[in-house]
Amino acid sequence: MSDKSVTDTSSEAFTDEERAAMKERAKELKSTARRGSSKAAKAAEDEAAVVAKIAEMQDSDRAMAERIHAVVKDAAPELAPKLWYGMPAYAQDGKVVCFFQSAEKFKSRYATFGFSDKANLDDGNVWPASYALTKLTAADEARIAELVKKAVN
Repeated sequence: MSDKSVTDTSSEAFTDEERAAMKERAKELKSTARRGSSKAAKAAEDEAAVVAKIAEMQDSDRAMAERIHAVVKDAAPELAPKLWYGMPAYAQDGKVVCFFQSAEKFKSRYATFGFSDKANLDDGNVWPASYALTKLTAADEARIAELVKKAVN
């Protein structure tokens, strides 16, 4: 196998959406590195970027993302909103704990609320790390708040 075929195959390993997410992450990292503002100003800029990203989403995803944003901020005010691969995410000590992925982002059938390996959700040998969302009820929001609280403790 020539080097060219390996390169061609590896470039096809990622979808257009995945490549776009990686480019967004690179932009996020460059933006963070360039900022010389105070910690409070950086936090405000990060939250504004999350709110702006949510505002760009399609109606159903936007409504869920707005509710998720409010639920996470209320349940765990110590989590800092930030963009992560172009998705609204919430970090503790700079490490992403949870995130919202719109259905549109990867042309999926449903949106997802997920947790990184930094979340303290361990429960035996197997536990869920992401949840499919088609709509949010008050009960769903309460469950998400409960999970977020557990994730940061």
